[in-house]
Amino acid sequence: MPASASNASCASTAPGGTPPQLAFLLTTKQGEAARALLDYVAALPLPGPDAQLLAAVVAIRAARGGVGNITGQDLASLRLGDAHEAVNALRGLGWQLTDTVFGTDPTAPPTPVTVPELTRNDDHPLPLGKLTRSRVSGWTTKSLSAKPVKKLPPAARLAGLFLAAHATSRLLGSLPPQLPAACRAELPKLMEKGFLAELSGDRYRLDPQVRHLSGLRPPTEEERARTGAPAKPARGFRFDPDAWLRWKQAATPGLQRHVESIETCGLCGLAPERVAEAFTTPSRAQFMSKQTRTLYGQWKTEHPDHGPQAAAFTVAFRAEHGHGPSFRQVAEGMGWNLPYQLRWFIVQRLLANNWLTSTGTVPWTLRPGTAAQEQGITLPRARTAPVAAQRS
Repeated sequence: MPASASNASCASTAPGGTPPQLAFLLTTKQGEAARALLDYVAALPLPGPDAQLLAAVVAIRAARGGVGNITGQDLASLRLGDAHEAVNALRGLGWQLTDTVFGTDPTAPPTPVTVPELTRNDDHPLPLGKLTRSRVSGWTTKSLSAKPVKKLPPAARLAGLFLAAHATSRLLGSLPPQLPAACRAELPKLMEKGFLAELSGDRYRLDPQVRHLSGLRPPTEEERARTGAPAKPARGFRFDPDAWLRWKQAATPGLQRHVESIETCGLCGLAPERVAEAFTTPSRAQFMSKQTRTLYGQWKTEHPDHGPQAAAFTVAFRAEHGHGPSFRQVAEGMGWNLPYQLRWFIVQRLLANNWLTSTGTVPWTLRPGTAAQEQGITLPRARTAPVAAQRS
């Protein structure tokens, strides 16, 4: 699939002849819209996944103006257990659609569906712009037709929508509380068919083949520039390409290879100046307030397995990227939607407790520590040439 102009920088070509990674279908804001759509559908008083799946397809098409079109072929492609029952359930909500939706003639005009609450101007449940509505509608179609799920029952495909929308670009996510009960029962099928690579409690990991469907990711530099959002401040750092080249030439061979793996990582897509700053600017000590430490204690109690989960994440991250994650990437990949200082402190405690380790102060070297290794969480193979911890 060709990469769109909005997110083409997210695409990468995998080594070893494996298929190239597809570009993300959704931007950050569009991912929020996809989750809003699913929240809206989950809140509707519908009898089951057949009606909920149909409601998701119709609602995104009717999000602007309150009227969406659906053909008989669209309905058939959803492979509902009882299409008539699902249509009647929507009618029970006051949604207006005729029996022409059951037609099988491919040349017949589509059936308009009016969703009354989406016609209002004030307090609109899905206030989406034209482009966002179109992108989320396309994402819905592509997610439901993804190879691992397209032949599964409606509950499993609806579960795939929810899990993709709530997964991060690093493949990791937490089961959303809005996930319908019928969908939870189908999660093992998503594992069996390769939509999920991991499922443990309320944590899951998308398989890399469907990574492009994920709805949670930070904006790219291109997206920040296009929306006028400021790039992350460089704390006074001034990038000098010649000086950066000299720094790399003076580094050890192992450190050079490490830097190159980050600069050429198509998944991270980091600008050269961001990489240079991380390697050449001394890290500053972070002051941890009493409040942050208290919040950490509360958070740790609620997340007793965060140590092994974070260690496992670094293994998956390195397999995908070819280098370890940064502190920020661990926090984002784990879905820790927390204040910056608390996220930083969590990673520091993981290092102190040996769930994670790193190569000195060299960035992007986080990996499982001795505590994780004792539980069998290790990198696929030992590193033969550790990255030099010394900065030139």
